[in-house]
Order: sequence, then structure tokens, then C-alpha cells
Amino acid sequence: MGITDRFDLDGHGSDVRTEAIAGVTTFLAMAYIIVVNPAILSAAIQIDGFDEIQVFQMIAMATILASVVATVVMAFYANRPFGLAPGMGLNAFFAFTVVIALGIPWQTALAAVFVEGILFILLTAVGAREYIINLFPKPVKYAVGAGIGAFLLFIGLQEMQVIVGYEGTLVELGDVAATPGALLGVLGVLFTLILWARGVTGSIVIGILTTAAAGWVAAIAGLTAPENVVDDGLYFTFAEEGIAAGIVQLITTVQFDFTPLAGAFLDGLADIDPLTFTFVVFTFLFVDFFDTAGTLIGVSQFGDFLDEEGELPEMDKPLMADAVGTTVGAMLGTSTVTTYIESSTGVEEGGRTGLTALVVAACFLLAIPFIALVPLLPEYASFLALVVVGVMMFQGVVDIKWDHPAWAISATLTILVMPLAYSIADGLAAGIVAFPIIKAAMGENDDVHPGQWVLAVLIITYYVLQTGGFIL
Repeated sequence: MGITDRFDLDGHGSDVRTEAIAGVTTFLAMAYIIVVNPAILSAAIQIDGFDEIQVFQMIAMATILASVVATVVMAFYANRPFGLAPGMGLNAFFAFTVVIALGIPWQTALAAVFVEGILFILLTAVGAREYIINLFPKPVKYAVGAGIGAFLLFIGLQEMQVIVGYEGTLVELGDVAATPGALLGVLGVLFTLILWARGVTGSIVIGILTTAAAGWVAAIAGLTAPENVVDDGLYFTFAEEGIAAGIVQLITTVQFDFTPLAGAFLDGLADIDPLTFTFVVFTFLFVDFFDTAGTLIGVSQFGDFLDEEGELPEMDKPLMADAVGTTVGAMLGTSTVTTYIESSTGVEEGGRTGLTALVVAACFLLAIPFIALVPLLPEYASFLALVVVGVMMFQGVVDIKWDHPAWAISATLTILVMPLAYSIADGLAAGIVAFPIIKAAMGENDDVHPGQWVLAVLIITYYVLQTGGFIL
């Protein structure tokens, strides 16, 4: 069976050239994750005997391979033109909330992702998607993307030192003009947003690389310090001996062996706190499930894949690709894998089948040799992607019924509590609890699903125990 027949290109009105171009386009739009995911997770993952750069490279390897596995499943099992990779927002929750804020070992966090992936596979296999989607309030579903976007925006601005800590008000605007890294980061964000607004394919990648190049020119000229993960010795190799010598040193020290990271989730399954572990798994499951479902519906609108009722036929198949990717990703050493909204760029280029996804997977594999060059990217260049993606994720708020009090309150709490509490889980909880209460107060209790009340009570109980000092 040839490629044309295997992916039914004729039936989808496509051809190999169109699918190839679409796949490359999607990869360029989402390739920033190879840099950003390690930048986020390395803040929480430390491995004895390995330095920061080596751990960074290990996570980059896990990121690429998890993306390849999930996208190949999407290609051959679901035959959809969607790319998958570790999700933005979920990796921030993994690193900054679960590991750093809650103090849970990163191995245990990986175990939670693994369990979530297994549960996702089971739920998808038994066709439980409809039930789960109907159980959560609609305003929360529509607000999750914007809430994660606000959280990413906040993290990115902090990492670039645009927003800094201040005792009186907790945070304030940093000395951007006097901080070279912050200034370059702001200019990089502006440049990237301009590219995105003009519809330039791969705008985030171009923005990262351009900002990094500007930073290195400034560093070599002595105008700034090497504000990145490269150690001083390597920096001076570049500055004093030239680019070629620096690249040689990078390649000879690259850490392609990521076995110290792979399989760490098994250690995390031992000696866990059941209640905390369950809540973390639930949060991963909820955010991943609905983020994926929303992305699939949104991207499918571009490709006219939806039926007359607005549903994606055989939606369980792409959801299964997501679930398998998450499970394998946890085994390899990365956070939850999800379908990327950037897949819409490839769909707009004409991608209609799994061949587009297969090309995306191939591009990820071809990126492996360049892992050695990842440490050349300054942190302010890497984290500008968080700010840009955070802005993009606010597009979903147009679906929220802001003139309905229950919707407005639930959605607003979901969006704002996430960055203010520095926790995606807390934002979700606030929105889920508020919805049935406000609906009942408006005399619309008949519109509230009984399961929503049960979930609200469970969440309230958890937070009473947590904030009362009985757990964690």
C-alpha cells in the first residue's frame, strides 16, 4: 500500500507535496518546545552527577522522542494532521507548582503524569469523553486556555526580569531599560508578536533565534553578560576562540544519553501521599483532557473536519494519541503531552491527513543532532515564547458568555486565580466551585449537573484540609 492509499490523500483532496509543506509548517510553528520545555522542567529536575546543561539536554531528548511517538500514533492511528508535544502550561504546572511550590519530588511528579496517561487511555478506550466533558462547567472549559495563558505570561515576564519581586506589593515592573536581558526580551517579544500578527510561519522560532543572536552579539561585544545556561568557560571559548571552537566544545560535551532521566517515574511511585498524589493526577488529567479536546475542535474548524453537529468524527482516536504520548513521555522523563494549537498553521497550508503529522514527527527526529546548540539560547530568548503563547491563548475568551453572571464569575476566577495563586489547579478549582453556587443563587439549579455539585464538595473539602494545615 502506497503513501497515497495509506493516508487516503485522494479522499481528502490532498497530495504528498501539500502534506509535506503542511508538516514542515506545523513543525516550525511548534519547534520552540524543544527549547522551552527543557528550560521550564530543568528548573525542577536535578540529577546527581550531571550539571545543568546535561540535564537540559536530557530533557530536550525526552521532549523530542515523546513528541515523535505521540505524533506517529496520530499519523497512523487517527490519520489527522495534528502535531503533539509536551504541553505549555502543563509543564509549568509540573515544575513550578507540583515540584517547586508543593515540594513534591520530580520523580513523583513524573509518576503522576504516567498514571494520568494510563487513566487517559482507559477513559478514551471506554468512550467516557462525552460524560467527562459534560461534567465540567462550560465557562471553565472555555476559560482554561486563557487562564493558562495568563500563568505563562506571568512566568515568562518574571523569568525575563520584566516583572520582579517587591515586598510592598509582591511584584512590580523591573528596571527593564537598565537590565540588558530584560530589554532584549521585551524587544524579542514585540518582534515575535509582530511576526505572528502578520501571519509569518514559524514566528516564535524566528523570534527566539533572532533575540538569541542579538544577545550573543551584545555579549561578545562586551555590552552584556552571557545570561543563559552556558557556563562561563564555554562562553569565553566562544568569545575568545571563536564560534567554531565553541561549537566543537558543545558537541563534544553533549549529553545524548538520557537514561538517568528515563524510567525515573518508577522511583516516584514509591512513598507517595495518596491525597496529594490523587489531586495532582486529577489536575493533569483535567487540564490535558480539555485542553486537547478544545484544541482538536478549534484546529478542526480550519480544516472543515467537523460534522453538522460540530463534533469531530472518531475523536477518540486523536485523544488516544494524546494519551499514549503522555504515558510514553512520562516514562522518558517529560511532562504531559498534548495536541498543539499550532497545528492550525499546517492545516491552513492544506494538511488534511496523518501524512502531515508524520512529516512533523520526522522533523522532530531531524532536530536531535542540534540539541548540542540548544544551550546557546539565552534564557530571555527562550522564555519570550511563554509570553507570546500566553497572549495567543487568550483568543478563547470570545466563547465565554460574559453577560451571564455564573459564566462571568466562574470564567474570571478560573483565569485570574491561576497566575495570582501561581497554580493552574487552584484556578480550575475556583471556577468549578463557583459555577454551581452562582447558578443556584440565580435560581438555575436545574441547569447544574449533580456531578458538578459532588465535584465542588470534594474540592472544597480538599482546600479546607490543605489551607487548614491538615495535609501538605
